[in-house]
Amino acid sequence: MSNASTRKRGFPNPLQWIGAASLGLFSEVGRLFIFFLKVMATAFTPRWYVAQVWKQMVNIGFYSLPVVGLSAVFIGAALALNIYEGGSRYGAEQFVPSIVVLGITRELGATITGLMLAGRVSAGISAEIGAMRVTEQIDALETLSASPFRYLYAPRFLAAIIALPLLVLVADIIGIMGGWLVSVYALDFDSTTYIRNTMDFLTNNDVIVGLIKAVVFGAVIATMGCYQGDRSEAGATGVGRAATLAMVGAAVLVLATNYIMSTLFVEIGL
Repeated sequence: MSNASTRKRGFPNPLQWIGAASLGLFSEVGRLFIFFLKVMATAFTPRWYVAQVWKQMVNIGFYSLPVVGLSAVFIGAALALNIYEGGSRYGAEQFVPSIVVLGITRELGATITGLMLAGRVSAGISAEIGAMRVTEQIDALETLSASPFRYLYAPRFLAAIIALPLLVLVADIIGIMGGWLVSVYALDFDSTTYIRNTMDFLTNNDVIVGLIKAVVFGAVIATMGCYQGDRSEAGATGVGRAATLAMVGAAVLVLATNYIMSTLFVEIGL
């Protein structure tokens, strides 16, 4: 069967499909990167809408405390149980507090917080901005010579990169407490010894690594929410699709950037 007859019968060319998909992916990545650069440039240059930044900090940070706290305490508790189970096979149960504090501060505290906020904050930002886009409120701002990047996107970006490290600090404390609760009341660890081992093993670098990750995750979450909302299509279906894409994209980017930063920190010895 000739290629011409294959095209007539409607069979797609695999190479053509792969090429189109690759070009579409690179185009989307390029648009997202340009959007991120515009948001970041606007966020770090005057003028700043302080009231908007504060409002978004309350929305992103304060209202996320319950979900972050509950997630952290259960993650810390489950981590302690699994480390104890694995360590008991080799008689290494005494390393539970050290590994719990290391895993929470360097990895799980920031990552779990980032994933929780990817679902709650990124989707919320996208839905809010998407609704403004389809109802032409953003067009009205531009007509009044008010930049949506400065009035809408930059405050959310700044609020996210400020609120995320604070939430991660809270998640670290609560997660370590979750591991302590399970270790002391379920695994019969001595409370004083557990706390002393935790404090002796914890270093400033462990906390700094988690906070650096939190800043990057905040930038990712806010950028994805604003980007997908800005590109939202008309109708409830378009806004819902933008919120879904923002949540999924932010979650994937949080995990990807977490791996990249973890590799970098290991290489530089931080």
